[in-house]
Amino acid sequence: MQRILIVEDEVDIANLIMFNLQRAGYEVLKAHDGIAGTEIAIRERPDLIILDLMLPGRDGYSVFREIRRDARTARIPVIILTARAQTEDRIQGLEAGADDYLTKPFSPKELVLRVNAILKRANAPPGAVEYEFGPFRFDKNAVRFYLDNEPVDLTGTEFKLLLFLCERSGKPQDRNELLRTIWGYSDEVHSRTLDTHMKRLRQKLGEHGALIETVRGVGYLVASPVT
Repeated sequence: MQRILIVEDEVDIANLIMFNLQRAGYEVLKAHDGIAGTEIAIRERPDLIILDLMLPGRDGYSVFREIRRDARTARIPVIILTARAQTEDRIQGLEAGADDYLTKPFSPKELVLRVNAILKRANAPPGAVEYEFGPFRFDKNAVRFYLDNEPVDLTGTEFKLLLFLCERSGKPQDRNELLRTIWGYSDEVHSRTLDTHMKRLRQKLGEHGALIETVRGVGYLVASPVT
């Protein structure tokens, strides 16, 4: 049974989420402040975390950064669930590396569907354990990326995005298809964060960032490396 950690200070909301997740077949852990949420995440290593931003003790972004810094929890998917509903708030959450961003008031059914979708992607059986593309090497099991055999720290989303493009090298990939595949949605907010992820990937890849090309009016492609 997969375990979900809810970090939410409003007890009624936490209980509502717990009820719906348990009915969907998940085991649920709860924390009502940021400090406890961080401790439980590191100790229990749940399969997914639902994280509020406005928390006592330690705010949600501080919890998120701590989870991502710790090797034991760095790869756990995180859904931010918050009352901060402005477009810029959503962009900030997604660009920070959250797997999804849902605002209050929310539909418990929609939340469960998003949990299902993220866990399905996270637990999809890999094909080949490793994939090599020019100077890039992807370890799919460990979700590790190497550039010229040196490790490069990519977020889970950056890893999936670059791998998707490399496996389809030379073929332009439509923006909406990238958004649906990587984030599960096609909307303005995710479209803007797609461009930000591409910018960061190019920076992390250094001179090899030029392999990622913008196809005007379409999306992006990864060019075949010169051998």
